[in-house]
Amino acid sequence: MNKIIINSVLILFILMSCSFDYGEADSPENTTPDLVMQNVEYVRVRSADPVARIQAERVERYEKQGQMTLENFTFEQFTDGGETVNITGSAGYASVEIESGDIIMNEGVWLEVDSEDIVIETNRVSWSEKERVMFSGEEDEVNIFQEDGTIITGIGLRADARRRTWEFAGAVRGTYYHEE
Repeated sequence: MNKIIINSVLILFILMSCSFDYGEADSPENTTPDLVMQNVEYVRVRSADPVARIQAERVERYEKQGQMTLENFTFEQFTDGGETVNITGSAGYASVEIESGDIIMNEGVWLEVDSEDIVIETNRVSWSEKERVMFSGEEDEVNIFQEDGTIITGIGLRADARRRTWEFAGAVRGTYYHEE
């Protein structure tokens, strides 16, 4: 009987001293969105003027991470107090940093910038709002088209919106038309 009590006490002691790791509730691997929306149309307004319109099949918002994801989306960016569409685009997926406005788009990115008369096609592109710089991965192929027939294909695009400069990290080929 003493042997049974000692064994029972020993087992109870061992179980009480063990701890199980169930993982952190807030770990990135186990996150669930705080908000999920389907078939969304969102218009961003600043000073009573529309700035952008976004349509997406699915939007997920993660408050703690300060992030939002969009699936199969299109967007328009307005100028002139919402009177003119300057940029239109689409992609299969995007991740947006809510605080900074930085965005990563991938899966068939298509951007049309009316003020520059260009269309950009690539698989992945990022936008840094603070720096006002758009860039692809260093190995990503980017196609740029203009209405006049200009077609440029390059590897690793970096475009600075403030300086109005474009550069490629790798090989560039294509046809450029210049009006005199």
